[in-house]
Amino acid sequence: MQIYLELLGYLASVLVAISLMMSSVLKLRLINLVGAIAFFIYGLLIGAYPIAAVNAVIIVVNLYFLYRIFSSKEYFKLLEVSSGSAYLQYFLDFYKAEIEKFIPDYRFAPSEKQLIIFVLRDMVPAGLFIGEPQENGEFRVFLDFVIPSYRDFKIGKYLYEQSRFFRQHGIRKLMSTPHNNVHASYLKRMGFQPETDEAGNAVCSLTIPV
Repeated sequence: MQIYLELLGYLASVLVAISLMMSSVLKLRLINLVGAIAFFIYGLLIGAYPIAAVNAVIIVVNLYFLYRIFSSKEYFKLLEVSSGSAYLQYFLDFYKAEIEKFIPDYRFAPSEKQLIIFVLRDMVPAGLFIGEPQENGEFRVFLDFVIPSYRDFKIGKYLYEQSRFFRQHGIRKLMSTPHNNVHASYLKRMGFQPETDEAGNAVCSLTIPV
């Protein structure tokens, strides 16, 4: 029994430590909540009631902030910018290493042919979407990036539900190349379907509803 108690204590410690490494507030709260629950149970089982009491408070605090995250009404807006935007260049330079980590073949060369969109979340430019329209109504996605503190899928969900916006730009189908398993999982969650393009390459597509 003692060994299991020690393992529970170690698990709780690891979870709390991991939560503090999360750049996403949502992930931080969720992992920290699980860690606090583990510490609460651990404290009760070993009779360390001050530990249990402190973690009971932490559990309540985490639940409160998670409730605010999921219940708060947020403002989203698409903002088109030109390829020569100074802020666009600052943004790309600042997040260059982060972008390369997820989309290593992005060229950092926005052009006038491309559609460049910032996704504003409560007026914060939290996402950047860049791609190029094709003559057949398809749209090749080059970059779909969200800054670390806003990676809870809300931006992607909002963006890919804007069928009217895409249709106004003559876009009927979005095409994106999955760069790794994480990216492929994200595209699947956003509603993209795997297929093969004309060159025989594996891609993911999302048909824009009318």
